[in-house]
Amino acid sequence: MDETVRERVLLVPWSEGDFWLLRRANSPAMTEHLGGPESEEKLADRHRRYVQPFAGLMYRVTLADTGESVGSIGYWEREWRGGLRWETGWGILPEFQGRGLAATAARALVDVLRERAGHGGHPALHAFPKVDNAASNGVCRKAGFTLLGQVDLEYPKGNPIRSNDWYVDLRARPQDPPPGHRHG
Repeated sequence: MDETVRERVLLVPWSEGDFWLLRRANSPAMTEHLGGPESEEKLADRHRRYVQPFAGLMYRVTLADTGESVGSIGYWEREWRGGLRWETGWGILPEFQGRGLAATAARALVDVLRERAGHGGHPALHAFPKVDNAASNGVCRKAGFTLLGQVDLEYPKGNPIRSNDWYVDLRARPQDPPPGHRHG
């Protein structure tokens, strides 16, 4: 897609009426890199966590021009390398994939968190896609994250995975990459 023709998205805070979106995203294709589909009970638990106040926020990603829901993105606290950081993850429904919407939503989320970083938020945002998840690694690259390297994690809990650690310094101006790191 031509970067100059980027579709605009809005990040709408998750609400009670957004459970349908979790169900739509709970397919084998959408959860291939996340341990597979979840049970209805686990989806309901996830939805409850999303609508209750927590250190972070989930959003429904909508097209700015039509208001059509195309996926979700969020951020939450994670203990990482000796401090609290934000972690992010996203999912765009299959019929909307390949249009750059996840990268656009990730850039919008970075803007939200840069504002929070100036008012007591955490200094960094990380994403940890599996190393073989080309689409999510591409989103990180297109959204301006910096690749720090590979790490061993568990997701879901008890399932070891090899992930890339992508990073955004929320205190830096958008055009300033962290010193000594290569841009993914």
